[in-house]
Amino acid sequence: MANVTVIGAQWVDEGKGKLVDWLSNRADVVVRFQGGHNAGHTLVVDGKVYKLALLPSCVVQGKLSVIGNGVVVDPWHLLNEIEKIEAQGVRITPDILVIADNACLILPVHPQLDVAREASLMGRNGGITKIGTTGRGIGPAYEDKVGRRAIRVSDLADADALAAKIERLLAHHDPLRKGLGLEPIDADALLASLVELAPKILPFVQPAWRVLDQQVKAGKKILFEGAQGSFLVVDHGTYPYVTSSNTVAGQAAAGSGLGPSGAGFVLGIVKAYTTR
Repeated sequence: MANVTVIGAQWVDEGKGKLVDWLSNRADVVVRFQGGHNAGHTLVVDGKVYKLALLPSCVVQGKLSVIGNGVVVDPWHLLNEIEKIEAQGVRITPDILVIADNACLILPVHPQLDVAREASLMGRNGGITKIGTTGRGIGPAYEDKVGRRAIRVSDLADADALAAKIERLLAHHDPLRKGLGLEPIDADALLASLVELAPKILPFVQPAWRVLDQQVKAGKKILFEGAQGSFLVVDHGTYPYVTSSNTVAGQAAAGSGLGPSGAGFVLGIVKAYTTR
């Protein structure tokens, strides 16, 4: 098996998780390269059911699992997911889980904005114009990423610099929140919560591109695990009713830090009919 990239070729519900789980038995490394914790996979391994949203599928098999720089990471959700998986007997250590140091974070401000903005999206004549987001803050987190004001995973290592970056972020968000009738964010409380979780997240943090480059040079087989589906890609999908990232195979390289040949063989998953 060479490197393989699995993507959904329709509306996200093609059953990618089952195929990724099957292929991960033949892979050495599995990489998430875009999306956030809206990508739910249910795995059944030796009779045990594992529900994953952010962790790559093969983490339950003890294989190297990488959350790439193209993913937006909710650190609270990630720690909760790790806790649940460990309660099922799977030990998650820095030896098997790598989080890209340049991945951007989903903060509490993001789902709050997501939900409030969706609630305000009504047409002038009462027609609903909602995008239909999951309300988990993924879209607003990507907005901050391209707006060059996001908090990145590596920022957790420097509390002094983090305070200034939060101030910069809130200079954008507080006026938005005021317009939507939301209270301003407590910058000190946000900083304190990030400082508190930093020691739990930082042991997993590395330059993911370097880890993956080493794996390629060692001849390891890499499986890239896509989230969402091609009809939802922000550039080519049914805009504006799309997700916030590029879900196609080309994102595997950009979202992991490997070169354009890294994606290898591309496997697009479809089902016989769609329900959307």
